[in-house]
Amino acid sequence: MITIDKLAVSSKIRHGFFTREGGVSEGLYASLNCGFGSDDRTDNVSENRSRILAGLDMSRGQLLTCHQVHSAVALVVSEPWNAKNAPQADGMVTTIPGIALGILTADCAPVLFADKKAKVIGAAHAGWQGAFSGIIESTLAGMVTLGSSYSDIEVAIGPCIGANSYEVGTEFWDRFIADSPKNAAYFTPSLKIGHHQFDLTSYIIGKLEEAGIAQIYYTDHDTFRDEDLFYSYRRSVLRGEKNYGREISVISLVS
Repeated sequence: MITIDKLAVSSKIRHGFFTREGGVSEGLYASLNCGFGSDDRTDNVSENRSRILAGLDMSRGQLLTCHQVHSAVALVVSEPWNAKNAPQADGMVTTIPGIALGILTADCAPVLFADKKAKVIGAAHAGWQGAFSGIIESTLAGMVTLGSSYSDIEVAIGPCIGANSYEVGTEFWDRFIADSPKNAAYFTPSLKIGHHQFDLTSYIIGKLEEAGIAQIYYTDHDTFRDEDLFYSYRRSVLRGEKNYGREISVISLVS
């Protein structure tokens, strides 16, 4: 489990960016696969999720994840739901202790939010589509509806695909530049003609700074390159593998 020291200072907030280590899944999913959307055995995923809560010293807590669809939808969580009835969304915010907000990723960026003063937390699944369409802004707005202030919100961006691993084509570049010429700052030329390398973490940081967030932290891990620690959708596609595991990142309030 990877943590951000400045977030961990608060005894009322627990969080962790979990790796693929320490679970019971096998094969492509070895070993801490937390994605019910994979083809892994359901009982393996359930056991892995139980281990996540235990790792956060929250054995009596409830771990919630959404049916992530790369949207800009962020929900206010007022009560837990059953995994089979998970709502379609890519962000969550809450003030309820004991509920752990979980984000599943395999190259996309998990983003955790905390306002220690107002006791409001949030979590977002930010791949390029979600970040581009506004999931960061939606999650921040959801926190504000619960009493948070932009000046008090701290944000931690977890392991995701690194810029050196994220080659994109002309259509991708054109979409971002059409949105704002300033987005050119998040690209570097690729060795392949007509392609670029995209820096997802920096793009998310830019979104946060535009929203007025000053306390931004991030881990420096590349999910594509570090196979021992992370699952990677892009890596699995390039290898022709039929499926892939999902790591999970979690944040929770405690009483």
